[in-house]
Amino acid sequence: MKAVVYKGNGQIAMEERPMPVIVDETDAIVEVTLTTICSSDIHIKHGAVPRAAPGTVLGHEFVGRVVETGSAVKKVKPGDRVAVNVETFCGECFFCKRGFVNNCTDENGGWALGCRIDGGQAEYARIPFADNGLTVIPDHVTDEQALFNGDILSTGYWAAKLGEIKPADTVAVIGAGPTGLCTMLCARLYTPAKIIAVDIDEYRLNLAREKGLADIILVPGKDDIEGAVREAASGRGADVVFEAAGGEDTFQTAWKIARPNAVVVVEAMYERPQVLPLPDMYGKNLVFKTGGVDGSYCQEIMDLTACGKLDTDFLITHRCGFGEILEAYDIFENKKDHVIKYAVTFL
Repeated sequence: MKAVVYKGNGQIAMEERPMPVIVDETDAIVEVTLTTICSSDIHIKHGAVPRAAPGTVLGHEFVGRVVETGSAVKKVKPGDRVAVNVETFCGECFFCKRGFVNNCTDENGGWALGCRIDGGQAEYARIPFADNGLTVIPDHVTDEQALFNGDILSTGYWAAKLGEIKPADTVAVIGAGPTGLCTMLCARLYTPAKIIAVDIDEYRLNLAREKGLADIILVPGKDDIEGAVREAASGRGADVVFEAAGGEDTFQTAWKIARPNAVVVVEAMYERPQVLPLPDMYGKNLVFKTGGVDGSYCQEIMDLTACGKLDTDFLITHRCGFGEILEAYDIFENKKDHVIKYAVTFL
C-alpha cells in the first residue's frame, strides 16, 4: 500500500508499505477513506516532536471503514464507518480511568498514531485499543463531517471544557487556524457574551466572523490588542483566554489580555520554550491549564455533529486525491491559497 512516511531531518516521502495486520486482540484494521494534514504533522517534519520516530507513517486525523478486528474488540465490527481518535489508550491505567488519556501509560498510549506508530496517511491503518479509539459514524453523517472528530475538534472541545466558560463571559482566542476555529466553535456551546479572535491572518479572522464564531476580530500590529480586549470586557480583560497559535509571542499576549483571576488555556504546540514572567504577572492570580488534548469526548462530539450543533464543513477549503498529498503538504505548510484544512480522499 502507499503511505506518507516521516524520514527525519525535515523530510517526508511517499513509499510502498506492507499492509498492517492484527498484532493484539484489541486491534482493528481500518481502510482509510479520508485523511488530512495537521499542523502537528508539520511540527514532526521540522523535528519539533522529540518522540516522533523516523520511518513512521504520518497521519492522526482520519476516518475509514473497519475491515478486521481482534478477538477482544466488542464495540466495532467489520463494515462500520469510523472516526479515529488521535490518541490510543488502554482505558485501565491510573490516568485513563480519570480521563487523562493523553497520559496513558501503555507503550502505545497517548499520541502514538502517526508519531510513534504508523498512522492514517496510508491506505490502511492498525488501530490499537480499537474499542477506545474508534467512534462509529452515523449513517447520515458524511466522512467530511466526521473527519475532525478525533483531533482538532476534540482539541477545541477539550479546551472549551478546561476554560470553565460561564454564560456571558468574554472569551479571547489567540489563533484563528484550524484549532483556534474549533475552539471558538466549541466555546459557543457555553453561551459566552462575546468571543474575540486574534490572529495575523485577516482572511481567517474574517472567516471566523462570517461563520458566527467571533464577535470581534483583532490583528496584532494593526490593533492595540490589550486595549481592545479590555474595552470589550468592561475594562477588566478577558474572562477566559485560549492560546491556540503557538507563535513567538502569543503566550505573552495570552496572559496579558486575561483579567485578574482568569483561566488561560494553553492548547498550542510550541516549537520553542516559553518564559513564564512571574514578577510581571504577580497579583493577577491567573490559572494556567496546559497540555495535549485528552480525547475523551469523541462520542459526545459525534452526537453534537449528528444533531447539527457542531459543524466543521467550513474548515475544508481544499480537496485532493491521495496521490497529490505531497503537493498538499507544501500548500498547507506554507499557508498558500488561504488554506485551512485539506480533505484527502482515497476513493
